[in-house]
Amino acid sequence: MYLSELTRRDLLKSFGLGVGAAALSAVNLAPQTARADFVSQKDKTSGTLLDGSQATPVKMQADGSIVRPQLLLPTICETDVLVVGGGPAGCCAAIAAARLGVKTTLVERYGHFGGLCTGGLVVHILGHWTLEGKEKVQATQGIGEEMMKRLEGLPNGIVNREFGRNPTLDAEAYKYLLVEMITEANIEVFLHSWAIDAIVDDKVDSTTGNPIVRGAVIQTKLGPQAILAKQVIDTTGDGDVFAPSGAAHTQRMYNIGLPYRIGNLDRAKPQNGEKPPRHLGDVTPVPGVRWVNMTGPSLDGVDVKTLSKLELQHRKQIWKQVQEVRNTPGYEDVYLMETAPQIGVRITRVIEGEETLKLEDAKSGKKFEDCVGIGGAWHGDHIGWQIPYRSLVPKNVENIITAGRSLSAEPLMSDVVRVIPNCWVSGHAAGVAAALAVKSGVLARNVSIPNVQKTLLEQKAYLG
Repeated sequence: MYLSELTRRDLLKSFGLGVGAAALSAVNLAPQTARADFVSQKDKTSGTLLDGSQATPVKMQADGSIVRPQLLLPTICETDVLVVGGGPAGCCAAIAAARLGVKTTLVERYGHFGGLCTGGLVVHILGHWTLEGKEKVQATQGIGEEMMKRLEGLPNGIVNREFGRNPTLDAEAYKYLLVEMITEANIEVFLHSWAIDAIVDDKVDSTTGNPIVRGAVIQTKLGPQAILAKQVIDTTGDGDVFAPSGAAHTQRMYNIGLPYRIGNLDRAKPQNGEKPPRHLGDVTPVPGVRWVNMTGPSLDGVDVKTLSKLELQHRKQIWKQVQEVRNTPGYEDVYLMETAPQIGVRITRVIEGEETLKLEDAKSGKKFEDCVGIGGAWHGDHIGWQIPYRSLVPKNVENIITAGRSLSAEPLMSDVVRVIPNCWVSGHAAGVAAALAVKSGVLARNVSIPNVQKTLLEQKAYLG
């Protein structure tokens, strides 16, 4: 079912609100004219008075130390597969799992899906072509290719979809498409929810001696709430669940930028013989609109002081760059359309997995028996590299796996692991593995690799 065909009841159910949410089910979703004058005001709901006794504030002790009191958390949801992080990897993971018939829940801190591809305006799809001999092959198939095909059917959804080229998608079209695909798959969704902790069993696994993850804690406007799950997939990109679970990982610094879009390039009138201005960016599916990338300095992408400082610096720099363009004769009508609402953090926490991807292994075409995907090259100018399932599995924690930029890989692999098509591929694999682990009643570490590979192929993934 497409979103446009959903009734209000279907919509509420698809987002986990249920038909019992009487107050919400009465809401008129159609646009209405706002009234803000004395004459038209007749009545408003009175709301609920809270006397403050429900609060559990953090306490400052006599010695100045800050203590958070013990708190019994409400369980907002119980699910089979919990995917935390709705970027390219997380969306593919959730869709893949749900299509195998297990209850799947997706948590996302923003009000939209797509991660850096949409909120970060990283709309250029690099990395899905590889070389086999002298021939180019598209390594990204399965759900990632399905997404690109469906974008072709949307107005201004994607451009440059020719063989061997790296296409560019439109962020708003992709946001819409992801809502379509996620609601079609009947995935329970919690937006505006930030993962702040892992739920770990009191008892360790009897075989490995490792702690077992049983879910995650999310921060909402109603305070922290628990989601219990049989399998957890951390696709936050920053290890927001596997790090507090105790999973071994490395924390890295990397370039942090802030892409943006400029408009009215179709009205530009370059002067004969004049050199065009810098910072014109690259084409997008929308005529006259281009997107401009930014490398940025290599810093700590999970440090709030660093991120805050960079946001301020980057926005000042972007404004200055656009004014330079506007001050170029013939480009006076160009304007700043949008700065990315999500800062461009590229790499932060990376798990210590059962297998670590290495550049030399990728270059030599090393084969893995547990291959669950083929990674591509930025410009399709080298061979594909295998993604072993063990690179998604942490060494020392059970029932949590990862995908996307945080899978186990050495620093030299960062620039290929993190690009969108390769996140689609590893996310697809993670979703299938988690769903099959639930169905088999085994730890994620012990899932049958032949069954994972068989299912991926059934879902039209490419394994070489």
